[in-house]
Amino acid sequence: MSVATVLSDQPLQDLDEWDDFLEGRYKEGKSEEEFRVYDATATPGVAEFYRQNHENMTVDYVLGKETEYFSLAKGQKTIWGAADFLNTLVDDSDPDTDLTQIEHLLQTSEAMRRDECPRWMILTGFIHDLGKCLCLYGEPQWGVVGDTFPVGCAWSKDIVFPEYFAKNPDRHIAKYQTKYGIYEPNCGLENVHMSFGHDGYIAEVMKPYLRDESLYMLRFHSFYPWHKHGAYDHLCTDKDRSMLEWVLKFNQYDLYSKGHTKPNLAELKPYYDDLFAEFLPPTLAW
Repeated sequence: MSVATVLSDQPLQDLDEWDDFLEGRYKEGKSEEEFRVYDATATPGVAEFYRQNHENMTVDYVLGKETEYFSLAKGQKTIWGAADFLNTLVDDSDPDTDLTQIEHLLQTSEAMRRDECPRWMILTGFIHDLGKCLCLYGEPQWGVVGDTFPVGCAWSKDIVFPEYFAKNPDRHIAKYQTKYGIYEPNCGLENVHMSFGHDGYIAEVMKPYLRDESLYMLRFHSFYPWHKHGAYDHLCTDKDRSMLEWVLKFNQYDLYSKGHTKPNLAELKPYYDDLFAEFLPPTLAW
């Protein structure tokens, strides 16, 4: 689904290009013949996206964006209102699909519902991408989506396109280039400053209302160096490790639930009205 360009010089034609990259890169069970090489030649738009992300995602940038957005000063919205707001990202000229952003969210949550996942997890599936409304606040693509990673400590080799950190200004701050950086051993992922984006933002919106398993799914579903490669375990607690299985359960739906079947919103809306009312207040601060 195409997404309207909010700022110029966006390397991805639409944000789903990043989703397609994730599915191809991280899909389980691929044979050696099926494995696709992801480099600057094979995926130039994605490579340029990560170049911008890795060169600009500094500690100062992250702390500034956390201050700006984690105060939740963008007004009150219902969940449906937030989803409708996200729908304004859709480019109506896209000839390939007529699915709205709400319908994409429903594809994820309905896949969970078919598999009889817990109701709190179905809710998590519906809301997990609502933080992409950051694009509508004027944030660049590289500050909204992408694999996430801690800032303020040494970058893992398991971060995608790690070579692009060469021009990140934090490379010249010795403290940030050590194993633990600004953190203590086993400080817990909840105390780590992650690269800024839609994951952390939606987790902050939902923090007062949802259980830890849900918040871990929201905050860390793009933290592939951790949940795919086992990186940064030295920052983790036993709680983090116990939550890992929930993040992995979530990701199979996040990556593989998209399809061309159009959900019937009118038919499904009463179920989701009840679901939202069970866990959330009528309006939330964004």
